[in-house]
Amino acid sequence: MKEDRLWQRIMELGSIGAHEDSGGVTRLSFTEEERQAKNRVIQYMKEAGLTVREDHIGNVIGRKEGKDPLAPVVLTGSHIDTVPHGGKFDGALGVLAAIEALQQMNEQGIETHHPIEVMAFTDEEGSRFGVGMLGSRALAGTLTLEQLTQTDEQGLTIAEVMRRAGYEPEKLREAAGDPAKIKGYVELHIEQGTVLERNNLPVGIVSGIAGPLWLQFTLTGQAGHAGATPMNARRDPLACASEIMSFIYQETKKYPNAVATVGKIRALPGGVNVIPEQVEFTLDLRDIDETVRNQLEGKIRNYAEQASREQVIQLEISLLQRVAPAPCSSEITSAVKAACQQAGLSPFTLVSGAGHDGMQFTDFCPIGMIFVRSREGISHSPLEWSTPDDCRAGTEVLYHTLIQLAQSR
Repeated sequence: MKEDRLWQRIMELGSIGAHEDSGGVTRLSFTEEERQAKNRVIQYMKEAGLTVREDHIGNVIGRKEGKDPLAPVVLTGSHIDTVPHGGKFDGALGVLAAIEALQQMNEQGIETHHPIEVMAFTDEEGSRFGVGMLGSRALAGTLTLEQLTQTDEQGLTIAEVMRRAGYEPEKLREAAGDPAKIKGYVELHIEQGTVLERNNLPVGIVSGIAGPLWLQFTLTGQAGHAGATPMNARRDPLACASEIMSFIYQETKKYPNAVATVGKIRALPGGVNVIPEQVEFTLDLRDIDETVRNQLEGKIRNYAEQASREQVIQLEISLLQRVAPAPCSSEITSAVKAACQQAGLSPFTLVSGAGHDGMQFTDFCPIGMIFVRSREGISHSPLEWSTPDDCRAGTEVLYHTLIQLAQSR
């Protein structure tokens, strides 16, 4: 891999939408910053000898032709949008590493049986409209015109900003791919965690993407004076909520791949000297195995119902989101393992707790992922960092993986 070229492109792309004060990068979907980034990626794709096009959701696609242009295509890539004040590597590394891998193939005269396409997906993060993975959903054919009515903070819909950017929302369906014409999708991404770092490894093989289940718990009791109400006479929903949260964390630790997060808590009316009348909190529950996640969810619901009954607290549990986990293809995982060995690296398997574009393809095409070590696991931050050596190692693994997948019939 030409490390200098890859690293230079990472830094160049990272300068688009950069904030001088924080060092962070902001590239929201359908903004001028995102357009500039797409243009830069198009430039890199052309330098790599790829044929470039853009679809009706704004996905930028660079194609390296195969010996059989009608053979199912091998897809790779990631996204180039960011969260506000994000880092230079999240998403962008996957796109730039894929371009570098195909450029290396062209420079070395390597032809594959299957075509290979690099995807720079539109709006994976969802930071602007509260709904993400627009580009990958569109390719999978699951993004609807109704979802394009979602608005940003200025009240503009996705459809409106698409038109302003020169796209035609009514042609959304034309961005959908044909599963029969796609062999699989493999994505390189920074880990955004510390598993690889703790194991002193630059690259990992992802076994699957954990699916998020979001619940909201609303507990209603009785408000009262903090000084005048005896402890044993209270119907305090916060006391009940704290017991439920403690159970959630302790029970989740019993499952090796499960993670649980209570991210939002609100107590009403919110007075220092008032026993709350109502408490709301959210739960983000994830596991790579949907059966395990459902089993854990059932235990949490049962405990919450029992605790609330015993303390005479009214309980309501609302479902906010239920996304199925996305297991990685055994064929692609085997190819990544062989690629690690070709690159002189020890194959190491781990789970992705964060969501990625590939999880939209569970019912669309086989998927696989390669992780690159993240320093201290920091992501969605100006401090996000992966070393040039680790980026090169991940790109080399991707290179060998793509060749294997595109040569195999």
